[in-house]
Amino acid sequence: MSYIDRCQKLKLAFDGGEPEFDNMEFSEYQFHSLAHDILPGKTNYYCASHKLDLIENMLSKNEIGEIQDDVQIEDVIVEENQNFTYKILKPKGNDSVKKVTFIFHGFNEKTWDKYLPWGQAICEKTQSAVVFFPIAFHMQRAPKLWSDKKAMFELSKKRKAQFPNIIGSSLSNVAISMRLHSKPQRFIWSGLQSYYDIIQFIEECKSGKHELIDKDFSFDIFAYSIGGFLAEILKLTNPKNYFSETKLCLFCSGAVFNRLSPVSKFILDSEVNVALYSYLVEHFSSFLKKDDLLRHYIEEDHMEGKVFHTMLDYRVMRDFREALFKKSENQIYAIALKGDSVFPTYEIENTLKGASRDIDITVEELDFPYSYSHENPFPMNKQESQNIEESLNIVFSKVCDFFNQ
Repeated sequence: MSYIDRCQKLKLAFDGGEPEFDNMEFSEYQFHSLAHDILPGKTNYYCASHKLDLIENMLSKNEIGEIQDDVQIEDVIVEENQNFTYKILKPKGNDSVKKVTFIFHGFNEKTWDKYLPWGQAICEKTQSAVVFFPIAFHMQRAPKLWSDKKAMFELSKKRKAQFPNIIGSSLSNVAISMRLHSKPQRFIWSGLQSYYDIIQFIEECKSGKHELIDKDFSFDIFAYSIGGFLAEILKLTNPKNYFSETKLCLFCSGAVFNRLSPVSKFILDSEVNVALYSYLVEHFSSFLKKDDLLRHYIEEDHMEGKVFHTMLDYRVMRDFREALFKKSENQIYAIALKGDSVFPTYEIENTLKGASRDIDITVEELDFPYSYSHENPFPMNKQESQNIEESLNIVFSKVCDFFNQ
């Protein structure tokens, strides 16, 4: 079976047409995010950990990023982000799963299509169940309008007219670009919601509430692109020691936020990139002073906020960050691609191996004998199908060898 045929059959199985594929099968489950009330759109907030009432002082939006109300809806009321389904791929016949691998996807992703052969390879080579868990406001956690090609094409036209020198604006990224341009702190809050969602998922499994996953399960993480950012924060924070034995494999990922180059018609446009950098890096300390809610989660006794902060800017708490990576150096492995312009290899090494290169995390650079990009490392190219299949096998043999050690 060719690579393209296999991808199409996997998509059919994933979408419910034929849930069985070879010796594997997909199943679907419901999830309700208990952390959604941390999101922007309210005035009063409550931190249960510290029994503290808080107020978000930065409720005003940047009107420059505004165009359409259907995109600029308040985060806290987006139903799709609160209640959603997720899929699990497992070896056929396993009624109780004791080994799980999470797949964390990239920024501005709308479908799981490209991840399905990745998940298949991990499931087959490690015999673990693969959980396709979506990040907040991505995949099935976003309103369908944000993926409507006609509506987003019209919106992109308006955005290009508003910013004549804009680079990389497209129907694919206009919704997320507008929302983050209008309110850059969404990056923080959706990231924290995703962080808490993963912990909630783990705790529900450990308490025996999941019908498929055994309460004594173990798990690893395969993270791609910005999904690696979430995975690193979870691993370095290690809440309740849940991640002590977790292995983390990073693919085209691993660098801190301010060392990325995310301007692409598939990721973010140039205007929101500037706004994010200004907010999260250049002026973040000023915003922390003005926003009680943000300051509490970033600077006041929330380890996840402290780690989030150091992963935004290479210079911030570098010794702290590198000490945490050093603790987990034998449990982290990264594969970089020579042709990746979004997560360059040397920036991944700067973060994972440290400024003095004294952290023993393996960062392996690969290259493929066909045209590829960060966003599409294994493209649907009939002429290069054999090379693509071979390259995918090389990558995931390395990934699974690491998980199986």
